[in-house]
Amino acid sequence: MIFRALLALVCAAFLTGCYTLGDARPAMMRGITTLAVPVSKNRTLEPNVEALLADTIAKALQTDGTYTIAYGDRADAVLDTTLTSVRRAPARSLRGNVVATSEFLLYSTVNYKVTNLHDGRELMSGDVTGQTSFFVTADLQTDEAQALPLAFSDTANKLASRLGEGF
Repeated sequence: MIFRALLALVCAAFLTGCYTLGDARPAMMRGITTLAVPVSKNRTLEPNVEALLADTIAKALQTDGTYTIAYGDRADAVLDTTLTSVRRAPARSLRGNVVATSEFLLYSTVNYKVTNLHDGRELMSGDVTGQTSFFVTADLQTDEAQALPLAFSDTANKLASRLGEGF
């Protein structure tokens, strides 16, 4: 009986460090509760993806729940994003023909900057890269265009994680 009580006490002492109470945000984002997400900028040749990227990022932040999305005049900070690259790389070749590709990886890279609207200070900045894969059918451009929202979704989830947890 004493052994079980002692074992429970030791387990409780070691396992209490596994859970974080309170705010898990990065130190530079502690005072920020609302973010404004304006339409993204686009430095690539992909047409008409600015609003899609901004919408995907806003949805990922809402799903994460760390920050509330607000309009620019009511937000604590603004998240400026720029799509810097969209590239594809071969992932799998056809059996019997190593030159032809049957599956591609699609990468999307976004540069972000979080600016405090109260004092104009830059809180966080960096690059985030997301990816997805897609199989090639008769029309490669259509296949890539259909895979692009999935790559944006992965990028947005990684961005929400970086803003919410710091990594």
